[in-house]
Amino acid sequence: MGKNNAAKPRREIDEGKVRQTEIAISYLLRTGVVLSVLLVSAGLGLTFAHHNSYLHFSSNVSYHSVTSTSYSFPHTISQLFSDLSHGKGRGLIGLGLIILILTPVLRVAVGVLSFIYEKDPPMAIVTTFVLGVLIASFFLG
Repeated sequence: MGKNNAAKPRREIDEGKVRQTEIAISYLLRTGVVLSVLLVSAGLGLTFAHHNSYLHFSSNVSYHSVTSTSYSFPHTISQLFSDLSHGKGRGLIGLGLIILILTPVLRVAVGVLSFIYEKDPPMAIVTTFVLGVLIASFFLG
């Protein structure tokens, strides 16, 4: 009168799907970081091109204009697009920093899609919750 203790079959893991997901995530992270570095570098180069006096270390150069609180770094999307459209280096720097910040968020979003693709609902739900918390943190400060 023994009970049937047959174990539930484990979910088969498709190694091919897992490998595709890992490759997609690695490309996303690499692309985000490289693009960010390129944009920040180009923005710094553009800033120094427009203000070539910063390149010379002499006593008559005022670095206060770059480090002062009156220096207006873009704080809104409209300011960022305005700086980009006017060819200002700080616009490129801001865009590069935004891409750098969004790279890990996009990694989590790819994680959600990958768990859906791998047909793993519990992990898709948990990762969707994490993505929601990340997005909410941007709006709540």
